[in-house]
Amino acid sequence: MPSSALPRGVHAVLVTSGHLRHLDPHIQLPPLLLVNSLIAAFSRAALPRLAVPLLRRLLAGSYPLRPDAFTFPPLVRAAPSPASAAQIHACTLRLGLLHPNVFISGSLVHAYLRFGQFAAAYRVFDEMPERDVAAWNAMVSGLCRNGRATEAVSLFGRMVADGFVGDAVTVCSVLPMCVLLGDRVLVLVMHLYAVKHGLDGELFVCNAMIDVYSKLGMLEEARRVFDAMALRDLVTWNSIISGYEQGGKVAAAVELFRGMRDTGVSPDVLTLVSLASAVAHCGDESGAKSVHCYVIRRGWDVGDIISGNAMVDMYAKLSKIDAAQRVFDSLPARDVVSWNTLITGYMQNGLANEAINIYNHMQTHKGLKPIQGTFVSVLPAYSHLGALQQGMRMHALAVKTGLYLDLYIGTCLIDLYAKCGKLTEATLLFEQMDRRTAGPWNAIIAGLGVHGHGVKALSLFSQMRQEGIKPDHVTFVSLLAACSHAGLVDQGRSFFDMMQTAYDILPIAKHYACMVDMLGRAGQLDEAFEFIQGMPIKPDSAVWGALLGACRIHGNVEMGKVASQNLFELDPENVGYYVLMSNMYAKVGKWDGVDEVRSLVRRQNLQKTPGWSSIEVKRAVTVFYSGIQTETHPQNEDIQMELRHLLAKMKSLGYVPDYSFVLQDVEEDEKEQILNNHSERLAIAYGIISTPPRSPLSIYKNLRHFCPLSSPGHNANT
Repeated sequence: MPSSALPRGVHAVLVTSGHLRHLDPHIQLPPLLLVNSLIAAFSRAALPRLAVPLLRRLLAGSYPLRPDAFTFPPLVRAAPSPASAAQIHACTLRLGLLHPNVFISGSLVHAYLRFGQFAAAYRVFDEMPERDVAAWNAMVSGLCRNGRATEAVSLFGRMVADGFVGDAVTVCSVLPMCVLLGDRVLVLVMHLYAVKHGLDGELFVCNAMIDVYSKLGMLEEARRVFDAMALRDLVTWNSIISGYEQGGKVAAAVELFRGMRDTGVSPDVLTLVSLASAVAHCGDESGAKSVHCYVIRRGWDVGDIISGNAMVDMYAKLSKIDAAQRVFDSLPARDVVSWNTLITGYMQNGLANEAINIYNHMQTHKGLKPIQGTFVSVLPAYSHLGALQQGMRMHALAVKTGLYLDLYIGTCLIDLYAKCGKLTEATLLFEQMDRRTAGPWNAIIAGLGVHGHGVKALSLFSQMRQEGIKPDHVTFVSLLAACSHAGLVDQGRSFFDMMQTAYDILPIAKHYACMVDMLGRAGQLDEAFEFIQGMPIKPDSAVWGALLGACRIHGNVEMGKVASQNLFELDPENVGYYVLMSNMYAKVGKWDGVDEVRSLVRRQNLQKTPGWSSIEVKRAVTVFYSGIQTETHPQNEDIQMELRHLLAKMKSLGYVPDYSFVLQDVEEDEKEQILNNHSERLAIAYGIISTPPRSPLSIYKNLRHFCPLSSPGHNANT
């Protein structure tokens, strides 16, 4: 049977089934309807190189046929480039088919917006003598796909003003723009519009509204839409479960999952991702194991990388980092998100050194390039260890990849430089960044405050307000901490009032803890205690911990007992509070109290968090623990020799040891040995013997902020 005699349907089947190459390229030109069918089939099969030549054959054949309105829409959809779309556009104009046909114009609008040709799309749209809802949707949805939220909403307003009633496509295109704009009022307006025009019963529209309400933190509105739905599908359940999980209502998210199972809807991978995060936030280890077992039963642990990453994240959030590592090791394939998740998991569990090691291991795998999440995961680890040199190399990599001015990466870099005492560099980076959100401001204000530059921090806050940036609750935590470190008590009180009266921000436990810390540092312990008594929320361990720390500084044992009793009830396994109380007894010479607290720690089998100091030498971070690590350090003998040399030199210059820092009831010579083996001194000695003379030594300690130190023949890093 000759090819020219094949029915249109057979041709279409040949095209879509991949057997097109068996057709004779020299066949006689078929009728227009057959050509249109072939063009449409080529377009659906994403074969533009075969669709476009058919138009040329139509126009240049021995018996040319005039294309019609059905020829061009699929051709436009198949256009492989802006130039190709422009050529087809020109052809429709020459043939006089464009203006009387809304379908061709709509297809051109779609094509131009697909290639980011906004001016051309607007020109085609504005020149349309008549428009239907589909034409408006083409323009509105195209702008939405390109993230041009303001333009899309404005065009929707034009559509309504011109008397057109949008359909489900219109509403579902505009709704996500409410999230991009952060506009809660607009989503309510769109909801009202859907109700007014009878679209609120559409499953597609309801799902979109639940998703947008959830992303904007409007969970009550999302739940009302969900409860009113007569029909729900998997997308509906995923949207509401994810919304509650992301909104911190994790117990409700788990309960919704149970309701989903009761209705007979089977979860998919996305459901399990939200559920895994929810059970992790609930601290539900049993639930986590159930989720993991379900993933294994469905085979998603070997066939779906998303579920594997979710399991790693779940165990890490449950502080089961060994389990997270085992799941990671068992993944048949890993992407950059897998590595980022594991790095973040180690960092969340206070294992900064391990997080950096995982990142270094990731770098040995070819084809894995760091993305935004990689930088945001690793940079806090460098900040935690004071690994300035490695952090600076990460900064250089961010510049190389064009990500250094990313909002989140830039904020992490500001935090890194500030914590490492490089306030000038932190400020320069801050000035280069897009500062239209509170994040960078919070980071630089916190950095200045930590180093005692309270006046500068307050000045920056004034500048922030002048530039119209709305502060958030983190801003006021940073401000109150700055006032605390700088002793600016009156200003701190003013900010605490301002956040409530001027910005309608209700104080949370962190704000109250900052206020107690500020009053306590200033010696106003009675006022701090009265402040706690008058709190509208129950004081947590951070609040009582701030008071206990102040009592230790000022030697108020009686009030310290009250604070410690509350702490032991609230957080009985946090050994740090026992150490604070023991140190307070030791400072005033009450050794019986020291023995009592230490006995309590032993009975509860608690382990003290060791103090450590780190120093970065030759691209490696070395961590020293007080009196622990030197026994196994390969240069221990050299370090001890340098310490003895330094101590002798200091004594010859009149140095007298201050034994008040030795919080143990031992003899004088033992106190001197304890002082000499503090982690800071060990790090300094190691730095001296490991670097050229006059090199800057940067020592970072875990139990206090960055400490720039100077040593003989070496410059201080300030």
